[in-house]
Amino acid sequence: MTVIAQAHVAPANAGLRARLLAAVQRHQENRARNAVYRQTVRELNALTTRDLDDLGINRSMITRIAHEAAWGVTK
Repeated sequence: MTVIAQAHVAPANAGLRARLLAAVQRHQENRARNAVYRQTVRELNALTTRDLDDLGINRSMITRIAHEAAWGVTK
């Protein structure tokens, strides 16, 4: 490989490495957010209807609340 060809490979490898690291980080963040979502749904579904009423929550709101807890935005 010539010196010129080697000069082009190094930045390309650095860019690829950065993209791979970013993809791994996004994957880890998504797994963590999904865990928060599932835990929130599980805990809210475990409450009685009366407990939910005391909190001002209807069962139909559980998935939206869990989504907001995990991702911080509404659907």
